[in-house]
Amino acid sequence: MFLIRKVQDATSPLNRAAIAQAQRIMRGQFPGMGQEEIDRLPDLLANPLKYRFVGRLLVAEGTDGKVLGVGLLLHAPDVGFCYLEILSSSMGGTGRGTGAALYERIREDAIALGVHGLYFECLPDDPLLSPDNAVRENNARRLAFYERYGARPIINTRYETPVEPGTTNPPYLVLDPLGNTALPGREQVQRVMRAILERAYSGVCPPNYVDMVVASVVDDPIRLREPRYVKRRKPTVPRVAQTAPIVLVTHDGHAIHHVHDRGYVEAPIRVGAIMAELSSSGLFQRIAPRHFSDRFILEVHDAKLVDYIRRASKIAGNKKSIYPYVFPLRNPNRPPKDETVLAGYYCIDTFTPLNESAYLAARAAVDCSLTAAAKVLEGRQLAYALVRPPGHHAERRVFGGFCYFCNAAIAAQFLSRYGRVAILDIDYHHGNGQQDIFYERDDVLTVSIHGDPSFAYPYFSGFKNETGAGRGAGYNFNMPLPERITPADHRAAVADALKIVRRFDPAYLVVAAGFDTAKGDPTGTWSNTGADFSELGRMIGAEGYQTLIVQEGGYRVRTLGVNVRSFFEGLVKGVDAPLPRNGKLQPLRKKAVAGSREKVDVNAIAWRDFVTAADEEPIRSLVAATGFFSTEEIDIAAELVRERVARGAASGYEFLIAQIGDRVAGYACYGPIAGSDVSQDLYWIAVSPEWRGRGIGAFIMRKVEDAVRAQGARQIYADTSSSAKYAETRRFYLSQGFRQQALLPDFYRPGDGKVIFTKRI
Repeated sequence: MFLIRKVQDATSPLNRAAIAQAQRIMRGQFPGMGQEEIDRLPDLLANPLKYRFVGRLLVAEGTDGKVLGVGLLLHAPDVGFCYLEILSSSMGGTGRGTGAALYERIREDAIALGVHGLYFECLPDDPLLSPDNAVRENNARRLAFYERYGARPIINTRYETPVEPGTTNPPYLVLDPLGNTALPGREQVQRVMRAILERAYSGVCPPNYVDMVVASVVDDPIRLREPRYVKRRKPTVPRVAQTAPIVLVTHDGHAIHHVHDRGYVEAPIRVGAIMAELSSSGLFQRIAPRHFSDRFILEVHDAKLVDYIRRASKIAGNKKSIYPYVFPLRNPNRPPKDETVLAGYYCIDTFTPLNESAYLAARAAVDCSLTAAAKVLEGRQLAYALVRPPGHHAERRVFGGFCYFCNAAIAAQFLSRYGRVAILDIDYHHGNGQQDIFYERDDVLTVSIHGDPSFAYPYFSGFKNETGAGRGAGYNFNMPLPERITPADHRAAVADALKIVRRFDPAYLVVAAGFDTAKGDPTGTWSNTGADFSELGRMIGAEGYQTLIVQEGGYRVRTLGVNVRSFFEGLVKGVDAPLPRNGKLQPLRKKAVAGSREKVDVNAIAWRDFVTAADEEPIRSLVAATGFFSTEEIDIAAELVRERVARGAASGYEFLIAQIGDRVAGYACYGPIAGSDVSQDLYWIAVSPEWRGRGIGAFIMRKVEDAVRAQGARQIYADTSSSAKYAETRRFYLSQGFRQQALLPDFYRPGDGKVIFTKRI
């Protein structure tokens, strides 16, 4: 057994290990490949604009994580073709079918990218070009392998002319038409050849050689060599259903979890209503769930909770349900002995029953979510786990809210081994499960948009000031909204949430998709309609992430199916938009040139009012680069970041970061003055030299004033040196409406005093 997955980048330990193993295979199986070419693999994946190819690394991994085979597919969207640079099994992977499985997967990916053909090189089987019998026999075996799929060398060109005369084994250029009966024309293949020789062989093929090879194409359309190893047959077409952009995983067993109690809205009809709309949409490729080990659940849930849910559900059977009715103090040393009383030890409410069917359905929902996550890991852009019961209220040690296991968190944990993950929860109710599970982690971002806990379940979490702890400080965002809002208000909140996700730059996005924000939903108070859900889907899809959608709430059955279908129609439209993330090369957005004094558009700045441990070095570097501060002062700037991360709001230091792209363009540090109810101190405000003089400082100051005013303060104090070096700083404060209140002579050193400014707001 092996898993074929797409390696996004080298950000995670498992991805770095996979890339290193792939490089070892390349060194062992392709001794003629230069070390520099092998070493560039991580950079090739990360910098498509540099190489003018979008790299896709596919690896076949065994259950032990060992890479058994590797395929490197290069996509040239501007020319409309794919180039297979590497396809090889490891020495231990040979004979296990890894090569065939990888090539079939590569063909599927190439068709999904909409290219006219898959090109690659194969060493020749002609004795005149390959005089060594053993080498030629090996070349013939490889050509025979590809011929099974309809891939054959292009003839009547000079592509196999050696760059250095007299060299043996110059490669053929082979084309796999991917099942197309019509072959490409002369000009199209000339563009392909030029792209391969100039991009894949940059610095190797001189311009006159490239021109000679390109000009040698004479057939229009081009011709392929007659089959030599396989009888002519209809070309094979990859099995992938290209009309179905979304993988859908669901399970029929969910229907056994049917609680007939009056008012229990989490009913089987929910999935039926959704499937009735989706089955005819043409958007989905349905696959069966695989079974996954309990270890994936235990990575996010406490073993005692999992064991209790399983044990109590079995005790209850299917003829009755156990509901919590007593909520004992959670003393881990003296838990209740009675199973029914113990329910209140693990459950947060009185309406989430335990019975055997609930457990089996919840366990199957985990399998569906992990199966969908595995498809995303394999490289599918979109996957949907249509499950019930939902999961986002299940925390590490407790369950509730119709939820037993946190499906989105389990899937996110599974994906997090291969890259950073963002969870966006758009259910009407706070995603307390994900928050609790990832609250102290910085590799999984959690963002939840929900009804304010002052009126919405679960009432005890989802507040704005819950921002993470420890390493996770600044990686949990809650966006509580009023009881009555318009769909436009909701979309604005989602847009803000997507900005937060964008700054985090995850490899994978998990959406906990609740449709209880719909008009008339019995558990919500908002008013989204099908058109609103379509726009929400479009906004999320346009971000271009590989995305897993996990079903959460949504209980107005009359409109549920239409709303879900509308969401996915919008999602696909968003993904189809030409964005760099989904594999299409685009011109770079016009960037500000260092030294230009044009004002920066405020919309180009990403703002955040928190710092993480990762900000310490960027802020230290920014402060140092200004040239205004001593080594001691630079250390103090970094120390304040550490203090805020360690102590949170209790540190007394608030931060505002202005970020452009992936760089900190400027920042401010401010906070209350001890003993004053109406005044705050501006400790630091600094702008990176490359952005200075372009209005960013004014933007930062305006944001700080808004924040201070919102905290009830009425004036801000700032101070700086009186020396000539700080004349620009003093002018800045005056330009922002500050007034000089005092001058303390010789404060810092003889002739260098402290100037104190103040501004009423």
